[in-house]
Amino acid sequence: MSSVKNLNLSIGLYEKALPDNLDWEEKLILARDAGYNFMELSIDETDERIGRLKWDMQKKRKLRNITEKIGIPLLTMCLSGNRRFPIGSSFSDVQKRGVEIIIEAIYFASHLGIRIIQIAGYNVVNGEKSTSLSKEAFGRNLKKCLNLASSLGVMIALENVDCEFADSLDKIIPYVKDINSPWLQLYPDFGNLTAMKQDVERQLKAYAGHIAAIHVKDTREGIVRNVPFGEGAVNFISAFRILKSVGFNGPFLLEMWADDNKDNYKIIKSSMDWIIEKLMQSSYLMTEEYHLVTH
Repeated sequence: MSSVKNLNLSIGLYEKALPDNLDWEEKLILARDAGYNFMELSIDETDERIGRLKWDMQKKRKLRNITEKIGIPLLTMCLSGNRRFPIGSSFSDVQKRGVEIIIEAIYFASHLGIRIIQIAGYNVVNGEKSTSLSKEAFGRNLKKCLNLASSLGVMIALENVDCEFADSLDKIIPYVKDINSPWLQLYPDFGNLTAMKQDVERQLKAYAGHIAAIHVKDTREGIVRNVPFGEGAVNFISAFRILKSVGFNGPFLLEMWADDNKDNYKIIKSSMDWIIEKLMQSSYLMTEEYHLVTH
């Protein structure tokens, strides 16, 4: 069985890669058995997922106990709920709720031992025009949230996404540099960079010192979801070589979405095997080093 256990390599699984009808224990066991060593919790745009942030301490403690029992921590959080409530929106109620969600997410992360909150780079709601005012509001509110995050030792990391405001690391790095805090960094998605026709190699090199973690997925031009690994346009070997050359050793997160009509365990297992192969082909992971763990 492929596994990254005992290697200085952390590969996690996106929660949404497994069906919603599974409970936490079932999800974590499947992730562990497929070779992953952490899971990324999803707080998406749905009321149900945003509602998790209101859990009482007993419920949060129960989930943390399950992660410790299974041996798969919730290391990161994907906070995509701010696509619905962006903190740069000109609608004051939307902007206010967006800040509240991030604040709630920081406390939630602190209680569960989540170390990195990924915030997707959406500054306005769908159909709303991104302006200099919305960009300024995004930065101002981000800094406000970061004051709490840093006091609790929770990192916030910005993700490049499929919108003009944040379609590259070039466009979100100014917030990281202007705020200038070790608790605000980047969470690059090189699948999104590829889909948006960006120079992946140059940007990974340029901002290597600010990369907290990496979202790993395959994409095609303009298509950022549900492209099976190996069927898209992402040059994984090149990206992994760059990350190796700049000394990146942070977490990798395989981003996939469950399909109720397919064997999702088989998919997450084969995806892990495929990525391990690319890591070895790129020399990010040495074959003999991996051999010692898996045989």
